[in-house]
Amino acid sequence: MPLLALALKPRPPAAVAGVTRGGAAAQPSSRPFGFSMNRAQALLCVAGVACCVAMAMPQVHIVAYCTDLGFGAAQGAQMLSLMLASGIVSRLVSGMICDRIGGIRTLLLGSVLQGTALLLFLPFDGLVSLYVVSALFGLFQGGIVPSYAIIVREHFPPAEAGARVGTVLMCTLFGMALGGWMSGKVFDLTGSYHAAFVNGIAWNLLNLGIVLLLMWGLRRRGAAAPA
Repeated sequence: MPLLALALKPRPPAAVAGVTRGGAAAQPSSRPFGFSMNRAQALLCVAGVACCVAMAMPQVHIVAYCTDLGFGAAQGAQMLSLMLASGIVSRLVSGMICDRIGGIRTLLLGSVLQGTALLLFLPFDGLVSLYVVSALFGLFQGGIVPSYAIIVREHFPPAEAGARVGTVLMCTLFGMALGGWMSGKVFDLTGSYHAAFVNGIAWNLLNLGIVLLLMWGLRRRGAAAPA
């Protein structure tokens, strides 16, 4: 790590003025998304908790879910490995997408796709279909959390990026912990993972609603700019 850190020692090139890809202003506003900085930060934190509560459900419980369906823990472990391997691909591909459409649109895309994958777990509970849905879930969710760092860098002052990115990512970690526990608690109360998936979908919808609110604020601010 120290040797790698030395390679990053030179200062980065100066930011080019103008408009970045995805429509975000290159010079961050004092009112990101049309909200105060603290309110925009709070919305991103809640979005981070919500998306990761939904994200944790399959990742934490897929082995137990397969056992509950009678397929055995070994198949569940294979599905988890496939899901995590697909997540590596997702992070790379989502990064390329983010370079072209910006952080907030990448987060919107990831939220929609993750919610779609969670919905697919409800009707498809066969062995082959679970392998397919697990791979899709890994491909869809991998780029969500990294997009928060890009969003903060695009819309908040660079001097505050460290603290604000750290705060949002801390909330995503809290969401992963909460999601794993909550899904298990829902299963304990209902005796069914169907309700746990529905709970994850509800949290994903909360994340999607916040992302749409932020995009609406961004459009409203852009429309008011000429005046």
